[in-house]
Amino acid sequence: MLFVKKKRLIERVLLVEDEPLVAFDTEHFLGSEGYEIVATVDSVADALSAIQADAAIDLVLVDVGLSDGSGVEVAGAAHARGVQVLFVTGNCPGEARRLAAGCLAKPYPQRDLLAAIQAIEAVMAGRKPRKLPGSFSLFAAPGPDQKART
Repeated sequence: MLFVKKKRLIERVLLVEDEPLVAFDTEHFLGSEGYEIVATVDSVADALSAIQADAAIDLVLVDVGLSDGSGVEVAGAAHARGVQVLFVTGNCPGEARRLAAGCLAKPYPQRDLLAAIQAIEAVMAGRKPRKLPGSFSLFAAPGPDQKART
């Protein structure tokens, strides 16, 4: 019997983080887990450009406090394009429930980041997520404008 790996719904990730070590570690970790990092940027302006330029982003990991503004603006742009958003921040913004699939509190272990992404993917696929990390808030199922891409 052959075991076939299921195709991921989340493959291409845009990382928006202005702390260089966090960005580097996250990029390296997710790459080693098989995710494609579309870009790693450290500003709202660069994130907005990346979202507008690349229609194949599946998930935006975004910090709230960025050097040139708020990650909430990035989340709004991603949400408007039907792209899933995961806030990774020390302080989850009030708008998070409206704009994002979830919020992961910093600092977090890498296994919690992976579990958060897998939980978002489970919701996208209509499945109940497994056990959620304590530092992760999973919001309601994606709305009609945030359907999984096939």
